[in-house]
Amino acid sequence: MKLQPLVEEKVGFLIVFTLIVISFGLLVQIVPLFASKEVITPTEGVKPYNALQVAGRDIYVREGCYNCHSQQVRPFRAETERYGHYSVAGESVYDHPFQWGSKRTGPDLARVGGRYSDEWHRIHLLNPRDVVPESNMPAFPWLARNKVDADEVVRHMKALNKVGVPYTEEDYAKAADELKNKSELDAVVAYLQGLGLALKNKR
Repeated sequence: MKLQPLVEEKVGFLIVFTLIVISFGLLVQIVPLFASKEVITPTEGVKPYNALQVAGRDIYVREGCYNCHSQQVRPFRAETERYGHYSVAGESVYDHPFQWGSKRTGPDLARVGGRYSDEWHRIHLLNPRDVVPESNMPAFPWLARNKVDADEVVRHMKALNKVGVPYTEEDYAKAADELKNKSELDAVVAYLQGLGLALKNKR
């Protein structure tokens, strides 16, 4: 039996051959990265998120912020002039999953940490048009009403520890105090203010 008719006429064989090709591509392109030092070593100055930032990142993902905002500055002059130093893999060592991507309905947030005040972020999240009149970003007023669940955050930190984020028992123990009376709005602001600080001032 010839291979071409077999693949083109039998759906089962087409699926099998497709999976083989994809698997080969993964082996060649992705698997070697797991052993690359620059991919698995944190960039100087990059630290694991604290408990409030972990909560903020979870909310950022829950609310689908990544659907409009990437966190990946590409190594092109137009990008670095606008956003700062291009993104490097070592920045995202503690991100699971990382927030790189190509979707930009809104601006890239890789270097947003420290660019605006906490109060600016609060106003922007509660009603974006109060600070950016032309914005089409939705408002998130419920973030100010919802309190952070400390137990859930600790469970997530323990899960992150299992995939290589170096949290300690001390980190878990002090999480409750760090999160006491904190709103989801506080958490998202803390997360955003921590983004990209390690390479922010480099060009």
